[in-house]
Amino acid sequence: MPTASTTPTDRTDSTGSSARSSLVSWLAVVAVMLGIFSIVTTEILPIGLLTSIGSDFTVSDGTAGLMMTMPGFLAAAAAPLVTVTAGRVDRRIMLGAFVLLLALANFLAAAAADFWLVLVSRVLVGITIGGFWSIGAGVAGRLVPARWVGRATSVIFAAVPLGSVVGVPLGTFVGSVAGWRTAFLVMGVSTLGVFVLLILALPPLPAEEPTRLRLLTDMRKSVNTRYALVITFLVVLAHFGAYTYVTPFLEQVTRVGTGVITLFLLIYGVAGIVGNFLGGTAVTRHPRAAFASAAVMLAGATLLLPVLGNSPAGAVALLILWGLAYGAVPVCSQTWFARACPHSPEASSVLFTASFQATISAGALIGGVVVDHSSPSTVLTLAGTAAVLTVVTIGLHRVRGVSWPDPTHRPSPGHPCSAG
Repeated sequence: MPTASTTPTDRTDSTGSSARSSLVSWLAVVAVMLGIFSIVTTEILPIGLLTSIGSDFTVSDGTAGLMMTMPGFLAAAAAPLVTVTAGRVDRRIMLGAFVLLLALANFLAAAAADFWLVLVSRVLVGITIGGFWSIGAGVAGRLVPARWVGRATSVIFAAVPLGSVVGVPLGTFVGSVAGWRTAFLVMGVSTLGVFVLLILALPPLPAEEPTRLRLLTDMRKSVNTRYALVITFLVVLAHFGAYTYVTPFLEQVTRVGTGVITLFLLIYGVAGIVGNFLGGTAVTRHPRAAFASAAVMLAGATLLLPVLGNSPAGAVALLILWGLAYGAVPVCSQTWFARACPHSPEASSVLFTASFQATISAGALIGGVVVDHSSPSTVLTLAGTAAVLTVVTIGLHRVRGVSWPDPTHRPSPGHPCSAG
């Protein structure tokens, strides 16, 4: 594909996207980041509103937790399906369409007269997550010159902790002041604004060579990919199995009100941003140690909360530790998948997205069953156990001496990833 350029330094990388000014390029990166921010915020917004939504529809906390369960399962299915079936459709059009679908989901939730309509809106959220992430997570290389791709990717992934530090606490605050429906309404309006920015800022993004289903299947032959799947399952199960029900815990055990919970979630989110950058810095050089450290802190926080979380000081201290831990998890997990199959970045992104989202749903579902039959403290204890198993699995990866594939040598035909 021909490209236009004004100077040699303005040319983009080998993906074939047109050369544009630095400002416009970074505006496009920010637009994608805001798209993911909107998705992340919408996905986890029910965590801060769980009790009030359940009360309005007279459903239990566990049943209300279905709002967290459904999007993840749908996203896990949508990620590979979208990537495989998208064909040659311009990626800018697809990203815009998924953001519009997200806005519709928020408006539907805000207007829902019955709980099943809220769940329908969460189905739309799940489709959006899988579709947008499967494209947006790897689009940085098509928006900026090669020398800026790493930084642009970091900006895009910063949307994940920002959703916790800004989106959820703000949504919880709006919900406490004006009702949970208003929180979803505000998200719908802001998402429309993101759609406008995406359409204006993104250049045409013609489809590149599509990812084949066989490639995704073959990737599972890699021992590193299998480890990435198991570790991601355990640590995300630990986090979302417990964090989905952190509001009931703070209400019932710590005995704090909505305003304090909002403040606690904000503090947790700030810690998450710090953890994201610390984890992102460490995982490139020490992937095992970085991931294991995050899992150890997550285990400590969840196991100690039932013991020390009955006081506000103990709860907020452990939430800070929890935020630091989980802030590093997405970047650590994505790095393991990328290292497992360095020659297929888009396919690696699909597996990362699908496994992550499926486990979010599994964690919320299992946590809901436990919290309905026991207590939030029991959920935290079980989550801590899963985090400990994560550390053990990472230790096995080291003890077995599993090596990472060499990114400078392409593996033999039929085996896109080295078996380790």
